[in-house]
Amino acid sequence: MRQQKHKIIILAFLFLTFSNFVLAEEKPEKKEDVITRATPKVNLDKGLQTPEGQDIPKEPEISSQELIKQLWEANAKNDLAQVEELTAKCLSIFDKTAREQQALLKGFPARGEESFYQELNDTGGCLFVHAEELRDFGKKDEAIKECQNVIDNYGWSQQWDPSRGAWWSVAEKCSELIADYNYDEKTEEAKEVKQIIVKPVLYNYGKTQVVDYTKYGRFKDVGKPTYKYSIADIEGLSAAAGEGIYPNTSDIYNNPRYKEVKAAGRLEGSQWDYVRTPDLEAAYFKWATAPEPWGVKLFYMGLIFEKAQMWHEALKAYHAIVVHFPKTIAWTYWQTPWYPAQAAIAKIRYLLRIHPELNLQEKWMKVEVVNGFDNDSQNDIFITYPGKIIKKNLIEIAKEKFNIGRKVFLGKVKRRLGEGKVRLVQYENNHWQLIVDGKPYIVKGITYAPTKIGESPDKGTLKNWMDQDTNNNGKADGPYDAWVDQNKNNIQDDNEPTVGDFKIMKDMGANTIRVYEQPNFKINKKLMNEMFANYGIRVILGNFLGKYAIGSGASWSEGTDYDNPEHKKNMMEDVRKMVMDHKDEPYLLMWLLGNENNYGVASNADKKPESYFKFVNEVAQMIKTIDPNHPVAVNNGDTLYLDVFARHCPDVDIFAGNIYRGDYGFGSFWEQVFGSSGKAALVTEYGCPAFAKHLLPEEREEAQAEYHRGNWLDIVDNSAGYKNGVGNALGGVAFEWLDEWWKNYQPFRHDRKSDAIGPFPGGYYFEEWFGLIGQGNGQNSPFLRQPRKVFYTYKELWNTDN
Repeated sequence: MRQQKHKIIILAFLFLTFSNFVLAEEKPEKKEDVITRATPKVNLDKGLQTPEGQDIPKEPEISSQELIKQLWEANAKNDLAQVEELTAKCLSIFDKTAREQQALLKGFPARGEESFYQELNDTGGCLFVHAEELRDFGKKDEAIKECQNVIDNYGWSQQWDPSRGAWWSVAEKCSELIADYNYDEKTEEAKEVKQIIVKPVLYNYGKTQVVDYTKYGRFKDVGKPTYKYSIADIEGLSAAAGEGIYPNTSDIYNNPRYKEVKAAGRLEGSQWDYVRTPDLEAAYFKWATAPEPWGVKLFYMGLIFEKAQMWHEALKAYHAIVVHFPKTIAWTYWQTPWYPAQAAIAKIRYLLRIHPELNLQEKWMKVEVVNGFDNDSQNDIFITYPGKIIKKNLIEIAKEKFNIGRKVFLGKVKRRLGEGKVRLVQYENNHWQLIVDGKPYIVKGITYAPTKIGESPDKGTLKNWMDQDTNNNGKADGPYDAWVDQNKNNIQDDNEPTVGDFKIMKDMGANTIRVYEQPNFKINKKLMNEMFANYGIRVILGNFLGKYAIGSGASWSEGTDYDNPEHKKNMMEDVRKMVMDHKDEPYLLMWLLGNENNYGVASNADKKPESYFKFVNEVAQMIKTIDPNHPVAVNNGDTLYLDVFARHCPDVDIFAGNIYRGDYGFGSFWEQVFGSSGKAALVTEYGCPAFAKHLLPEEREEAQAEYHRGNWLDIVDNSAGYKNGVGNALGGVAFEWLDEWWKNYQPFRHDRKSDAIGPFPGGYYFEEWFGLIGQGNGQNSPFLRQPRKVFYTYKELWNTDN
């Protein structure tokens, strides 16, 4: 997630729970995605056409894009005079064109056509920046007036957020700024009411709890691109599968509840409107009859059955995708391919893992997508193993009850990477393990960046937590002066002593934090050594390697170029200094290169992945000449360009990914990493928000805790020595320790709004709510800590042998 101003959150494979997916050939019907198109009267070389007989206007002395860039920079410096000067300049040059472009539109332009309205976008943006600056200087009435001007006259203006990879509505942000003056958290909380869950009642639940497909048809070319399941007995299969599960469609219309629900008007609108509804009965009928391909339709039906706790129906829906529709390709909100069959297999394994009482097991399921590590679905080749779900026998049930048979024999060590106290070993069965001080070490990690409420990197006010000493007692605030508000009354009671985050983390069971070197945030080695000496917590130390143009010497607008010799020289030297400075420190666990660089953002790693990964390998080689005692990992956004990494990074020890796929864990990530590169894998970010608009506070905490539990158990199952996994998982770094209030909009307010869809219980990125711990009402920041249920979930998981 965003660790600083320009930290990207785009997901390479954002493909799971509650997201809105859209087929390659189709657009989503979700209301907010519907675009009213207007055909612009433009010449792509000259812009708006001028009336006949008039001179074509001269090119302006400055572009609107450059002007708004300067405005943002002035805003970050809180320079009201310069902001007002630049705003006036923007209006004098571009206002007429902006208003003409506004008049052409009846809605936001279609995707890909936004740049046709550049002057409109940037003029609206300039006025918004001006309004923000007025607000910050206490000029309430003027700020509201400027925002209303945008809403009234530049309503279809948008701005591109490079850290999200998405456009945002300027008028919408202006509305939020106006609303800020009337915001009352208690009023917002009062709107929260418990929603009644209405579960589906099926006409036909199926003759069997799981389907044995061998009884009703024939599997052809299993494990080949030409795989197909041919149905021989469609009536028998329909009866076994039950209502709604392919090929049983007729029983939906035989269900008397369908007609009643439809007559009551509960099926109006698009199926996408029913993704997050508590009316699961209506959602089921809507999706069962939706005009979507079966692979997509069955996946959402599976989600609905899960929420209704209809576990067997969910399993049948997911397995039907793998058997019948393994080649389905859909597209996420971020325009990346999503493969429902792979997600369905992960869901099956997740449900069987957390519901052992079902006494079921999955065998031999796999869908491999050859050429699936890019965004080009045209070159995808599918290799399918449909597998089966079967009942466990009494011996298997007994073994599971007494936790017998989960482990496998590793064999002798056949390969060692590293010469010091921290090393990687690979065993005869190909499993990988991190060894620290001669003992196996699984990373139980936390992204730790405690932020004082009101501070924001967008305003240049964010302080280095390693040195921040608000109470002037000579100690860092979060690490040493934090206290736990057990009763959540936002007061430090006599029985709530000051203990510090490091002690709280240690009690939870964490053994690692992830931090990055940054130009203005120097690593406090004394603090890190005290953390390790007193609490045994080690550090994954990262270098951005040119992401956000950090370390390359490039400007933000220029961006890091991984073919530029000067940029590469600067980055190499930046990493060299880091390694020389920390290589002998006892707290160091491993080096981490980059942070989702494959997604771009002030770098061209997304456009030149081969150049980027070749350079990564050069850096890894350099590190090992200086420090052979610690592993080197690369941080990737999910598995995008994993195949390029595999070809060009033989000297990188660990493939690490920031991965947000859903409550089930990481799906095919482990086998994809091992299958393509043979390497160990680490998840360097995962998690979900503790906020969802359709849930009450206690339900939100429960949902967050269960999401994290599912993710961690997936990590454990794929770590060395476990029978049913790949064996290359080294652990994970949960995102994040503490809520950061600056991430959405107003740093003094805990925002309950999100612009981006995400695979989370609430269906969206509520970026300010990802913490395992909250900051209460904010009045005791940076010291107060309110642990959520997920904290105690980890305390249970991390302090026991898994």
